[in-house]
Amino acid sequence: MSRKINTIPKLHIRKGDMVRVISGDSRGKEGRVLRVIVDKQRAVVEGINMMSKHSKPTQQNPNGGIIRQEAPIHVSNLMLLDPKSGKTTRIGRQRDESGRWVRVAKASGQVIK
Repeated sequence: MSRKINTIPKLHIRKGDMVRVISGDSRGKEGRVLRVIVDKQRAVVEGINMMSKHSKPTQQNPNGGIIRQEAPIHVSNLMLLDPKSGKTTRIGRQRDESGRWVRVAKASGQVIK
């Protein structure tokens, strides 16, 4: 009898988190996570990794043209900002009083969201 192993990775970043880019073209920029793509381990961050998309004229956009939008960035290039100090921090997991797992900032020990 074989057991099914959960292959979906546990990510340290969630939608709504404030993050800083630690490598790549957008290094040093900060933004809020808009969307997380778990199976590809990528996140879309507000104002980071902007790309140009050419769109044909449609009924909603009769002129068409070039649209600037955020492209996904790998989560290994992002680091969460500590809610207390505003600096980057690593993430740990601890159980709270009710026994649920919560994310904890390693730098300050403060519970994140």
